[in-house]
Amino acid sequence: MTVQAIPHLAAMAPYKVADSTIPGVERVIHLASNESAVAPSPVAVAAYREAANDLRLYPDAHFLALKHAIADLEGIDPARIVCGGGSMELIQLLALSYLRPGDEVIYSQYAYLFILTAINVVGATAVAAPERNLLCNVDGILERVTPATRAVFLVNPNNPTGALLPNSEVERLRQSLRPDILLVLDAAYAEFVEDLGYDPGTKLATSRDNVVMLRTFSKIYGLAAVRLGWAYCPPAVAEILHKVRNPSNTSAPAQAAALAALDDQDHVARHRAENARRRDAFSARVAALGLTPYPSHGNFVLISFGGGDNKIADAAFDYFKTQGIILRPMADYGLADCLRVTIGTEEEMDLALAALERFVRA
Repeated sequence: MTVQAIPHLAAMAPYKVADSTIPGVERVIHLASNESAVAPSPVAVAAYREAANDLRLYPDAHFLALKHAIADLEGIDPARIVCGGGSMELIQLLALSYLRPGDEVIYSQYAYLFILTAINVVGATAVAAPERNLLCNVDGILERVTPATRAVFLVNPNNPTGALLPNSEVERLRQSLRPDILLVLDAAYAEFVEDLGYDPGTKLATSRDNVVMLRTFSKIYGLAAVRLGWAYCPPAVAEILHKVRNPSNTSAPAQAAALAALDDQDHVARHRAENARRRDAFSARVAALGLTPYPSHGNFVLISFGGGDNKIADAAFDYFKTQGIILRPMADYGLADCLRVTIGTEEEMDLALAALERFVRA
């Protein structure tokens, strides 16, 4: 007999990350992982380097300075903030803390796939709620609630579609859920939203005992490499997550970089404006080629190549690789005729558009 893994773990498929290299290509334009188009704030980089002087020491296990800085910026209670290794770790901690085999978890049809990985790891059952025109359907979620439902995950703005669910619909969803169902609002792309009325979940997580909001420094702050995100939770949920997490789950250099990045909101504002300008210009050019770019509130655009299958999208993906550009295929999301394109620098988007024009006209 050999050592045996838990059966459902041995059977599950691993989460797929995007390709990052192309054999034989020295300079690869990576537009597949929704990384920041610009470098982090210079003050964040300087703080990260300064933290190298104390690498012999463990990080602050309570991330006190960072929690208070986040709280000051967002106008929230620092005691209810839990930091982790990006949103991914926080999603996994929530699953480990609140889900058991036999529990059901509802997610919107085209949501971030790591949510399914976290659900599958604990042996719970993932239940997809069909979307309408690539927009989360609150009624579809509510229709799938059963006595076994323990959590609902909502990504808003959604990845990979870029769609934004209005605050009123998020509130209606919360009001219609039983109080013993955890509502997790993943707002990784919150800082890219230009709608001044948008609430990433701050109000609901403040006023309700069953709502958690997730945020990250990986996107607009450009700190994906340091792996740092945060959750805003009801006090009871924060207490549980602190019990479950590794006490040193966020490194000292990551905390230092994030703390400094919060102080440079001018950098964030410039990035948001530039992203919107490049995203909208890119979408307009894509539409002019006869393709369908879906409206996006993030730093990416989902493009449908039509046909309902993956033939054209796969051919486009392969062609882009010959041009040294990596995009993200969407077949695993059930969007086989689509590719997702991260909004990169001005030069990168010009090169991507030129490649797309050549492919369409070939």
